Amino acid sequence: MKALTVVMALAPLLWSGPTYGQKSTRATSAPDRSLVLGVWRAELDGLPAVALVITDEGGGLSGAALFYLHMRKTANDPYTATPHLPEPLLNPRFDGKTLTFEISHRRAHPPGSLSDPPMTFTLTLTGPNQAELVNRSEKGGPAATLTRSDE
Repeated sequence: MKALTVVMALAPLLWSGPTYGQKSTRATSAPDRSLVLGVWRAELDGLPAVALVITDEGGGLSGAALFYLHMRKTANDPYTATPHLPEPLLNPRFDGKTLTFEISHRRAHPPGSLSDPPMTFTLTLTGPNQAELVNRSEKGGPAATLTRSDE
């Protein structure tokens, strides 16, 4: 009986002992998503290159990307920008500085791209209303500087 009393008295200490001094496993506060929400645009040689729309409607981050194809009819003609079809952002995640997301590549260059896996992008905040967009699926690919606008 004495042994049972000792075990009962020590049980709370044994329960809390292994966690004493360890970091809390509670989730930290969520990053301020308003830093990345809005319409982000980049230009190349004075023509639109990409537009991202990022929202948090419905509780989670969502949005779409619109890429522009730059081409000219002949070597002497000026470049024109033609928008491609908008693609939804897949699996967007924001850590407070960088938004990581994927975009389907299936419709990029059909029929050759129909079985392509999604491409991974990062949008890293570099200043107020400024960010850098990088296609992580292309090694050594160029980064685009985007500016957030009100429209």
